[in-house]
Amino acid sequence: MQQVPVAATAVSSRPLLLLGIGVRAYREHLLQRIAARHPVVLADNRVCPAWAAPYLHDQLVTDLADAESVAAAVKRFAAQSPLSGVVTYLENHVELAAQLAAQLGLPGSSPAAVAACRDKAQTRQRFTAENVPSALAHAVDDEDAAVQCARGIGYPVVVKPRGMAGSAGVLRADADAEVRRAYRRATRETLPGLDGYAVPGVLVEEYLAGPEISAETVVLGGSKVRIVAVTRKRLGAEPRFVETGHSVDARDPLLTDAAVTEAVTRAVRALGIERGVLHVELRLTERGPVLIEVNARPGGDLIPLLVLRATGIDLAQATAALAAGAVPDLTPNRRQAAAIQFLYPAFSGEVTRLGAPSALLAEPWLERLVWTRRPGDQVLAPPNASISDRLAHWVVTGADAAECDQRLVQVLMQVDARTDAPVHTTSCTR
Repeated sequence: MQQVPVAATAVSSRPLLLLGIGVRAYREHLLQRIAARHPVVLADNRVCPAWAAPYLHDQLVTDLADAESVAAAVKRFAAQSPLSGVVTYLENHVELAAQLAAQLGLPGSSPAAVAACRDKAQTRQRFTAENVPSALAHAVDDEDAAVQCARGIGYPVVVKPRGMAGSAGVLRADADAEVRRAYRRATRETLPGLDGYAVPGVLVEEYLAGPEISAETVVLGGSKVRIVAVTRKRLGAEPRFVETGHSVDARDPLLTDAAVTEAVTRAVRALGIERGVLHVELRLTERGPVLIEVNARPGGDLIPLLVLRATGIDLAQATAALAAGAVPDLTPNRRQAAAIQFLYPAFSGEVTRLGAPSALLAEPWLERLVWTRRPGDQVLAPPNASISDRLAHWVVTGADAAECDQRLVQVLMQVDARTDAPVHTTSCTR
């Protein structure tokens, strides 16, 4: 039965099912914004942490890796307390959210479309079939096949896991030996929380030169695809593609760039996404915008917070509204910029000091500074670092992207973060 959408202007009385809680430093703002409009029922593998409890209406403890048991638990709950929708902001659970919504007759994109987003090989196949500008790519099953594909594409190439996220295991390779090393890394790369949900396999892709961006996109149903913000991404040194920061400017000229809009719209239609908030990644190359991937969820790394601070558009509440069959408010009411920077250790070892002056923390343009590691932790420095090795992040606001850049540097110059390399000796001491 087709549901008639309603305006998302008031608090919903029927609860919304949220799959997975995530890490507080990166997810609390999303949960807080969703809970402001909807009673939230959390389904997760364990009892919710204390920080999340004030935002929750109820919770279900169930193994999210077991789709059948989750479905049974949710159906029992919904029989007593009807749900308005199913939502997740975690890559791990986007497929399960789509499956549950379909089973319960609730709004959402088809599970097949969401599965095509999760599987990068399927994504590329659909893009090729629909002539969406995308990197040439091949799925491979062993090192020799990876080398043959790389030679066929032409060096340099990018080797990546088929179903990971957050740039985990993504490496540039410029020669056969590098492809072999990259293949081995891609097969064993892990990302906390996503390991048990990732599609296995490895892709070898054409290397795309040019700046990387993401289009924060809202699909309102049918052909209504709207880019509400553009995120400029900062990446660390290759051959890794570690994200070191993001910036959103409400006046970004790419918001009205016809080629970007066309590429994103064609990608969404090729995948069959009918409803939701998407994080669409592209490279701006000499031949125009080229698709990297489409994520069937809001962006990570606090990108929705940047969008909110820069434009006033609330992607968390838009995600919830769409899941509940409502029309989200996408009216921008701010015209400024916001940016985030991630602090990685200067070298590998033990974290010995983390601090910042109180005067810095009082700056009105510093939205937050969050330490994500503690003294005593062991961390890896780039190029071996992963998301888990980040020491801190901070979010700043400004009149435009240039002012945000200046303020990011101001913070960097004042934070005190130290790691001591482990001491190696050739004999035992007492």
